[in-house]
This record gives sequence, structure tokens and C-alpha cells, in this order.
Amino acid sequence: MDDIRQQPLKSTIFDTALIFEGGGMRASYTAGMANVLLENGLFFDSVYGVSAGSSHTVNYLSRDIPRTKKSFVDLVKDRRYAGLGYFFLHEGWFNAHYCYQEVAKPDGALPFDIETFRANPAHACISGFQPDTGKTVYWTEEDMQTTEDLMIRVRASSSMPFFMPETVVDGIPYYDGGLGCDAGLLLPKAQLDGFERFFVVLTRPRGYRKVPPDHQKAIRYYYFRRPALYEALVNRWHVYNDILDELEQLERDGKAYLVYPENMQVSNVEGRYELLQKSYDDGYAQAQAELDRWKEFLL
Repeated sequence: MDDIRQQPLKSTIFDTALIFEGGGMRASYTAGMANVLLENGLFFDSVYGVSAGSSHTVNYLSRDIPRTKKSFVDLVKDRRYAGLGYFFLHEGWFNAHYCYQEVAKPDGALPFDIETFRANPAHACISGFQPDTGKTVYWTEEDMQTTEDLMIRVRASSSMPFFMPETVVDGIPYYDGGLGCDAGLLLPKAQLDGFERFFVVLTRPRGYRKVPPDHQKAIRYYYFRRPALYEALVNRWHVYNDILDELEQLERDGKAYLVYPENMQVSNVEGRYELLQKSYDDGYAQAQAELDRWKEFLL
């Protein structure tokens, strides 16, 4: 349904916040779910996302079904996407500048529809983490009025330490928003904004919980100049688990619908097109199977 952007830019769901979890290339699976939401006119008025979920947030609000998929599936076929060459040039495993900023230009491989994004009355919220201060910063549609301003923030929200270099926004370095106080699940921010109902699209299976990271001494050594970043890396597991526990309690109380992937087969750094295409198809099929239950909760 590529003509969906021809429909009136009106929200249809106002009392429930849509939250996209990150997860790198696991977002190939949830891209299928985001597109099922779009195809069925489930237009949330407030959308939150971190890391890969920040890409889903802006693509969803631009109502760009092809781009939502291509960002996590087709783009890997581009030879400029990732590789050891970029890693040794200190640009990270993923060629972040190209993958976010260059491809989104009007003449790029995945041009971003900034006009539709800006015209959409819905609220967007993504986050980044300041490694020097430990502060979580939130950006909204007001901060993302141009493609350049939008994509530099999506890149910052998605900049995984080690795999990608830090991203500088307005002179301040940032890493992946999943390292922040929300641990990649923007439930606390959505609650602060007044929401009591939540539709959360996750990239880990039900029952998953994080564990303390291995090699904490090596992490401390590698980031010894940035103690706030070290603390975020080694403590994220329990913050994430606490928020997930709260989400599951909200689910039991009927205040949250948690969409867990049933057949996640790819990692956060998967680069094989065939596996990512299958991941997308699996997520899309699961969403279609659950659609009636989604509507029952949302409408």
C-alpha cells in the first residue's frame, strides 16, 4: 500500500503511546509490524523510539512503508553499508554517516519524506545518551524540522558503542539512547508525558531478561576516560529488566499490549539480506495474525 501517504494526515489513536524498542538489525522483524500498523490505519498520535526504534519512529510518522522495510533489509545490499574497511578507518562496523545521513537525502538511496513527517500532527520522541555526562536527552519533532537535523539525531540515538563512533549533535557527543535512563524502553518518558496506556513493539522474545555484561574490567579500561559511559554499559541490564517488569505488570492490568517476536532469528548486527528478508516476512506474518487482538486493545 505505497499510496498510504495520500491519505489524510490524521491520527486515529490518541490515548495510547506507541513505543518501539531498539535492537539493531532485529528491527527487520519489527519493521514488518510497523508496516501492518500503517497499512491498517492504526495511526498513533504519540510515538516513542530508541536506537533502531528511532528509525521506526520517524519512518512510521512519515508513513513510508517501503522505507520502513528497506532501512533494515534492502540497505544491506549496498556495498557502502558496512564492513571491516570502515571499522579500520575508525568509522565503525556500520558506515553510520552514509546509512543515516547520505541515504536520506533527496538523491540518496532511501530519501526521507520530510514533508510528510513535518505535516503529520503526531508527536515523535527519540533519545540519545551523552557519554561525558551520563545525561539522557530527548528530541521531538520540533528538533527535527529538516532532514539533516532529523537524521543526525536518529543516527545519534542509534550509535552503538564499539560498532559505531559517537555522533556529535550541536557540538555534543552522543551514543545509543538505549544506554540512557530508559534503557531503550521509553516507558518512563511516555508516562511523564501523561500516558497510562501503551502499545510496545519489542525485539526480544517473551521471558528475555538481560544479565550483567562479561569482561567489565575490559570495558572499564576501554572507556576509562568516560566513567559515565562505563557505568551505563555495566548497569543497563537491571534498569532494562526493571522497566520490562513494570511493562509486564501493566500488561496484566490491561494497560499495555506487549508485542513480543515469536520467531526472532537474527542478531543486532546481522548483514545477510536473505535472513533479514525472512525476518521481515516473519514479523509481518505475526502482525497479520495478531491484528484483530491489536485492534481490540486499541480501538
